[in-house]
Amino acid sequence: MTLPSPDGASPAIAQWFTLKAAHPDALLLFRMGDFYELFFADAEAAASALDIALTARGQHAGAPIPMCGVPVAAASAYVSRLIRRGFRLAVAEQTEKPRPGQKGPLARAVVRLITAGTLTEDDLLEAGRPNLLLALASAAVPRAASGRTMLGAAWIDISTGLFETACVTRGTLAELLGRLDPAEILAAPDIVLDEYEPRRAPPAPPPPPLAARARLAEAFGAASLDAFGSFDDAEAMAAALALDYVRRTQAGSTPRLSRPAPQADRATLGMDPATRASLDLLRARDGGDRHTLFAAIDHTLTAPGSRMLAGWIASPLTDPAAIAGRQQGWGWLAAEPGAATALRGALRGAPDIARALGRLSLGRGQPRDLAAIRDGLFAAREALAALGNGEQAALVARLAGLLDHGRDLQDLLARALAADLPARLDDGGAIAAGHDGELDAERALRDDSRRVVAGLQNDYAQRFGVASLKIRHHSQLGYVIEVAASAAKALANKPGLVLRQGTASLVRYGTDELAELDRRIGEAAGRAVARERLVFDTLVRQALAEAALPPMADALALLDVLQSAARLAAGGDWCRAEVDDGDAFRLLACRHPVVQAALPRSQRFTPNDCDLSPERRTMLLTGPNMAGKSTFLRQTALAIILAQAGLPVPAAKAELGVVDRLFSRVGASDDLAQGRSTFMVEMTETAAILNLAGPRSLVVVDEIGRGTATLDGLAIAWAVLEALHSSTRCRTIFATHFHELAQLAESLPRLAPHTMSVREWKGQVVFQHEVVRGAARRSWGVHVARLAGVPEAVVGRAARLLADLEREHARNAAPLPLFAGLATAPEADPVEAPPDHALAEALAAIDPDTLTPREALEALYRLRHQAGILTNGSCRTA
Repeated sequence: MTLPSPDGASPAIAQWFTLKAAHPDALLLFRMGDFYELFFADAEAAASALDIALTARGQHAGAPIPMCGVPVAAASAYVSRLIRRGFRLAVAEQTEKPRPGQKGPLARAVVRLITAGTLTEDDLLEAGRPNLLLALASAAVPRAASGRTMLGAAWIDISTGLFETACVTRGTLAELLGRLDPAEILAAPDIVLDEYEPRRAPPAPPPPPLAARARLAEAFGAASLDAFGSFDDAEAMAAALALDYVRRTQAGSTPRLSRPAPQADRATLGMDPATRASLDLLRARDGGDRHTLFAAIDHTLTAPGSRMLAGWIASPLTDPAAIAGRQQGWGWLAAEPGAATALRGALRGAPDIARALGRLSLGRGQPRDLAAIRDGLFAAREALAALGNGEQAALVARLAGLLDHGRDLQDLLARALAADLPARLDDGGAIAAGHDGELDAERALRDDSRRVVAGLQNDYAQRFGVASLKIRHHSQLGYVIEVAASAAKALANKPGLVLRQGTASLVRYGTDELAELDRRIGEAAGRAVARERLVFDTLVRQALAEAALPPMADALALLDVLQSAARLAAGGDWCRAEVDDGDAFRLLACRHPVVQAALPRSQRFTPNDCDLSPERRTMLLTGPNMAGKSTFLRQTALAIILAQAGLPVPAAKAELGVVDRLFSRVGASDDLAQGRSTFMVEMTETAAILNLAGPRSLVVVDEIGRGTATLDGLAIAWAVLEALHSSTRCRTIFATHFHELAQLAESLPRLAPHTMSVREWKGQVVFQHEVVRGAARRSWGVHVARLAGVPEAVVGRAARLLADLEREHARNAAPLPLFAGLATAPEADPVEAPPDHALAEALAAIDPDTLTPREALEALYRLRHQAGILTNGSCRTA
């Protein structure tokens, strides 16, 4: 936005211009007394976003200065709304107190930038979700091993201290963005963020690699960054970029952060944003969080546990040993119901230690944050007792070892903090009486002065005949007599009264007696406040120095996730999946956890098996809409996510070889903002699957080719199905309305046709929601239209037209040209054979010395099909 010239500005507005020039991309919250004021275009933008009155204050360059303001005491509510609307905020505070006889504005400075990725206050954060700042950087020299330029990624949650890094390619960046769902992103303009573009922060160049490494090592007190692990240059640059940004937003302060941890050895299941959106993992497609996988399985009791469970769902593992470790943890709790019950009792009182530490480390902590540390230490002790001393699972035993620390700090905070804590330290009363003798003495002096105020108020009320008269303390005026405007006439022209301030609703007066009283009370109260601040800061330093607190907080969160999983498993019909590095894929009586949770208790969910073993790794699923195809597709994908997250699976049994990437394309939508139709979106996502999926991937797709003409769509669906079966060779569930594709089972040896079971009963269609072997022979579309409430006249007309079309098709029984190659009649017109040079190229691409027997057989089938020779021996070539 263009600012007017500061020439001729009043002293206060000139100060505003100076601070605004340093932060042109943020709304400047300019502290004036008890309000944060906004001016010029900032005021216009904020007034519109907050739906508050836009007023004016004085003039500049001959025109009124637009202004709006929010009370300091209620600022967090307004800040939250502005952040959600995408604004960045610069907070300018008064850095000096008014002095007697002082002229001109008080000194002010920007003490904090508030951005979506740097929030710390509980009322600005979502308790059960992390709040990540992501930085991306590319090194000047590409990695020699891959020949591709790598992007370094670093993400920080300053509310908890999380600091992690990774390397990704530009092609897999979307998977990282979908997994992290960052609140704010630092990236160069040439890095494409797609749907995350609105979260891009103003660009800032990352430091060069050597400077980045030195800066990070210095920040964490190490001689070299290598002390924390192996970091690629791009990772170090991204990490330094993120750290610099955090410091800049906190006016030079550095929050408590964990040492940066590279994630190169922590392989996770790859899922792009489209897959995550399709499966409603943490957010439903309507933007809510009710009908999600997380909501269906969440039994956590704490905010940190909720965040960790969300992280497990967002980032399933691909290491069978790590998966088994998680399973053993909740399996032990499920087998020890007494310990699990006692653990839940301990966790119910566990506060959010990590976020309390984050605020305390930035000097933004309040008494209740110290109380969270105290109560967290108590909860850790209770959790340790709940776990007992017997034999435990390895993970549980390791966590128990992290809980028995900080006893001295626990005792100190229990003695030092008052039983009834104020929300703000400035309100007083945070430190318990008897903890600090000097503080007790200052409080006694202050409280005696306050009794004097009460007596003086009663004296003034009687002297002036105004019973409602009050003596109030004002931050700028000191102690004043305050009366309603309607009572002000009674005080007019009273000797000794000086009018200090008047508004539409009240009037304030001063006296010499009040001025002297204000000085005496101010000195006593000031000394008490200063001493209480000193005691509080000492306690904060001792809490921050307790190195055992962060791992203890993580241990409590992990125990919460484990008890949640144990409680889920105890509900019945949930199993512990057998996950290994093999190629098994069998789900017995699997269910969709979200759909099942949403069903009324009187309605039973129909479970289904799913077998994608190597010899039948491609399932072709046909059947009508509303019969349950989409549910079956999604429940299979969700079972993989739960199994590889190390959580219980909603099935009687699960045997699974690790899936490296998951692709789910169920349901369609357009992308009008990017100028893409439904079909274009479908083809783009199909291209991503064919380019990125591999033999260890799982692909579940629905209705490929539906967005175009029938023959075009059929041709595309056929070609994609062939590619998934024979080239990609991934585990696939391919749902379609093109029933003709079932004939491909004759030429694709690992294609297993399945369909949704449908029965007709007294002219009505009964969907049994059961997956059975075979292929559908009809779509039941007319029956579905009737169920949907289409007028009976239209349904009847459609039924008659369908009967006519079916009779016409029976008379012209020749197969569709696309499938002519599957006909047995010699006069059938099969697929046109490719020219000889195409066969030669296909043969040249085969290396017989590297093929396994199975791969050789598959290659032979592909060549026969390419030549037009089918399994029944028919061939159009000589």
